[in-house]
Amino acid sequence: MATARVRVHSVQNFSVSSASSMQQIISVWVRDPRIQKNDFWHAYIDYEICLHTDSVCFTKKISTVRRRYSEFVWLRQKLQANSLLRIKLPELPPKNPFFSLNNAQQIGDRMKGLQTFLEQILQSPLLLSDSCLHLFLQSQLSVAKMEACAAGRTNYSVAQAVQRCGLRRFHSVEDLQKDLSLSCDSDSDSSECRDPEHKIKDLVLNKSKSAGLLELMGSSQEEMLSSSSGST
Repeated sequence: MATARVRVHSVQNFSVSSASSMQQIISVWVRDPRIQKNDFWHAYIDYEICLHTDSVCFTKKISTVRRRYSEFVWLRQKLQANSLLRIKLPELPPKNPFFSLNNAQQIGDRMKGLQTFLEQILQSPLLLSDSCLHLFLQSQLSVAKMEACAAGRTNYSVAQAVQRCGLRRFHSVEDLQKDLSLSCDSDSDSSECRDPEHKIKDLVLNKSKSAGLLELMGSSQEEMLSSSSGST
């Protein structure tokens, strides 16, 4: 499957930190849109989701996965169903029948909407307990396998699926500085934009603590799962 990077000038990176009463931090980025081509006629865009946290809700403190729009739609449907309508979930950016893979503005707007969706659901203690959310954010399983794993129909648990997700290194401090500068070029007056150095120091500290974990550059998750647990 061919992959092509998409250059988005208007909006490139987003970050948010949501803090609970115990001051636990969940930082998430939606970034790096890429065109994935299955064949000449079929293509779609997926996005990188980077998570960095010290929250006890997550067993893995650093992770990165790629997800497409339709998987966000699946996640929202599952979270709404699992919450038994006790909370109203935020909306996703609407599906645009005229969405173009070559329109940087449309891609940037959708990426911003996906970021807003994630930052809002990560502020809900009820949703943070949903295994579908953890599989979506921290595994590379397909929708079908996420559903099976969450329902207990696989030979591996949710925790195993998360821990065996292939890891990659985060960017350098210089890249983080650039990302924060780009995300703060807008009219935002968030605390991160007012004090980017504090954000970078926190990320570097957590990165240093996780250096040993990041050295485990695993292969794809499904290969690791199949080798240890067998096919599902």
